[in-house]
Amino acid sequence: MMREEVTIFDFNKTSNRKQWDLVNDEVMGGISMGLLQIDDDGNGVFSGHVSLENNGGFCLIKHDINRISVEKYSSFVIKLKGDGKKYAFRCKSGEHQRHTYSCSFKTTKDWQTIQIPFKEMEAVFRGDNLELPNYHGDFLAQIAFIIKNGVAEDFTLKIDSIKIV
Repeated sequence: MMREEVTIFDFNKTSNRKQWDLVNDEVMGGISMGLLQIDDDGNGVFSGHVSLENNGGFCLIKHDINRISVEKYSSFVIKLKGDGKKYAFRCKSGEHQRHTYSCSFKTTKDWQTIQIPFKEMEAVFRGDNLELPNYHGDFLAQIAFIIKNGVAEDFTLKIDSIKIV
């Protein structure tokens, strides 16, 4: 039996990187620098340098979508190629929601397809875990990737697609 899947975002050569917002730790005084580009193969490439200076320590990209119901689904499936570092995938269920739901994953230096069950995404706000239930998967209004490993480091994460199944 085929499982039903919906593409939330598929990077390709004509993707508009301006559909993604970049948030570096400069919002709290840091000097980390991240950017999103589209490579020659049409992949999104989230790269840069995380600095711990001035209370910094993260780079994030986020994509707002028109709020959709995701009740028929249970997981995100993301095709990506990393650099061996740890990242987190995040989502929001409403456009005015302050907290996000987050799940960390470790990358390899090869293309991989990772599956993140909704029920494993924990509620966080400004890096702190909240005493709220995990993502219940009713609505989806935003997706995001963040790197915040507590070390100064260069990073590169190639993203092909984000789907729900």
